[in-house]
Amino acid sequence: MDTKREIRIRGAKEHNLQNIDLDIPRDKFVVLTGLSGSGKSSLAFDTIYAEGQRRYMESLSSYARQFLGQMEKPDVESLEGLPPAISIDQKSTNRNPRSTVGTVTEIYDYFRLLYARIGIPHCPKCGKEIQKQSVDQMVDEIMKLPERTKIMLLAPVVRGRKGEHVKVLDKAKRSGYVRVVVDGNLYSLDEEIKLEKNKKHNIEIVVDRLSIREGIEKRMTDSIETVLKLADGLLVVDVIGGEKISFSQSFSCPDCGISVDEIEPRSFSFNNPFGACPECHGIGYRMEFDEDLIIPDKTLSIAQGAIAAPGWQSVVNPDSYSRAILDAMAEFYGFDLDTPYGEYPEDVHDLIWYGTGGQRVEVHYTGRHGHGVYNIAFEGLLGNLQKRYRETGSETTKQEYESFMQITPCHVCGGKRLKKESLAVTVGDKNIAEISEYSIIDLKKFMDELMLTDRQKQIGRLVLKEIRSRLGFLVDVGLDYLSLARATATLSGGEAQRVKLATELSRQSTGKTIYVLDEPTTGLHFADVHKLVDILQRLTEGGNTVVVIEHNLEVIKTADYIIDMGPEGGEGGGTMVTCGTPEEVAAVEESYTGKYLKKYLNPDLPQAR
Repeated sequence: MDTKREIRIRGAKEHNLQNIDLDIPRDKFVVLTGLSGSGKSSLAFDTIYAEGQRRYMESLSSYARQFLGQMEKPDVESLEGLPPAISIDQKSTNRNPRSTVGTVTEIYDYFRLLYARIGIPHCPKCGKEIQKQSVDQMVDEIMKLPERTKIMLLAPVVRGRKGEHVKVLDKAKRSGYVRVVVDGNLYSLDEEIKLEKNKKHNIEIVVDRLSIREGIEKRMTDSIETVLKLADGLLVVDVIGGEKISFSQSFSCPDCGISVDEIEPRSFSFNNPFGACPECHGIGYRMEFDEDLIIPDKTLSIAQGAIAAPGWQSVVNPDSYSRAILDAMAEFYGFDLDTPYGEYPEDVHDLIWYGTGGQRVEVHYTGRHGHGVYNIAFEGLLGNLQKRYRETGSETTKQEYESFMQITPCHVCGGKRLKKESLAVTVGDKNIAEISEYSIIDLKKFMDELMLTDRQKQIGRLVLKEIRSRLGFLVDVGLDYLSLARATATLSGGEAQRVKLATELSRQSTGKTIYVLDEPTTGLHFADVHKLVDILQRLTEGGNTVVVIEHNLEVIKTADYIIDMGPEGGEGGGTMVTCGTPEEVAAVEESYTGKYLKKYLNPDLPQAR
């Protein structure tokens, strides 16, 4: 018995498997074939892969295992010679709306690093390339504020980091500082400041408090220099009664007076608050109420039930509270609820849809508790529905409201997911969102033709090499038409499987791994099948074992070893009909796969068509 060269399975009874004994050669391309329900997945995934995963988890410490849970042992008497197992099936598509092809393959992570290191920042307002900002420029900008404006010069020493930060606060107190701003709240350092360990916090030390007037430039300069030393080149000016102004020794636009934070890899992550669009929080789109869904038939009047949204169908009842509000508005603004909705002039339409803009109207309503008069500022149909959707705790009610919504690109980032400051950083005159929307083949061409300075080439050499390599793997598995921005939830099972395969290939395994795949040719054009076969054979040449469930004869005929399951499906399956090389299987008359292989390997072509 040479378990180094074979995976020995004895007594496999998982699901419908009929006590199978089987030796699978190691470091080979192995194909499992057979009818649907014949036991292919039970053998490949529920026995071989499941046992490989279970053994890996048992090799971990008891502390690590408590977070991963326990895996059940498959119904098999013994399984020897099994290397670490990796499953690449069609059920593993990530449905998270934040997950994209770029994040799953980790190519986007390398692009974030590339843009952070060699990207050229521009002003998000005027588009001009921006440079580092001096202390004198900061002073000049602050002095433009109106005279007697009160300000605080803050040193942001902690920005979006978890922890209690006791040492940071103690150090600030020992250094002689009196006040600190924590998560937007002003504290004295003499009081006890307790922070939640598992929440992200922002801590800004108050270095100086000033009132804008002539003659304070010297003091301001000294204080700013102190702030910049404390906060690694960053300064926040808290204008009392106004907006905070950020300055950076790194980048600022002298024309627009806009400062940009230090560029970091997280600045380009739509999963991080430092890079994500503040409006859509990095999703790229918003669910918004659609007027055409809320008022589907504009030939009806409001009194006839034109409003179809939840909570507003009661308007048809003259005694309802909703009707009382609209009656009061109609009387105050001079319109009629019996007029078809589509015939309202624009100003009346805006009143109903967007509200009175704070103007209060007198609403007379008789309810269970008697007659009452209420002064109400109507927020409009849109505002009212948004409020109800926000405040409801019922998932059923939420879904009902969502049926009156449309998915629309975020109006701030235009669906690009990132802050405008991050989108203003370019490499090769393209920002990171633009290159993410290229197809893989176009992106590969862009990267091959990318013109960089000698300094940029030196800094980005290793990152560029890794990006080009990973793009090459996606092309090799036939996914050159996808883009990095493509959401993984929209991928087919075959596409998701090949994305995962390309990711595994890019990790450059040292070998001695078993890869289990489930029909990787699904959705793949027959002209690209040979590319996929080349990839799988490349894995075996690297010392790995590849086990593939497949029905495609192009793949089956190239296998080193075939296992034909059957003979039928369900209760009639679960046994091994035959196994061996394609030629050996083709010689077995009882095998359906053998019959097709025999014709395929020895085609009896007619002389005339």
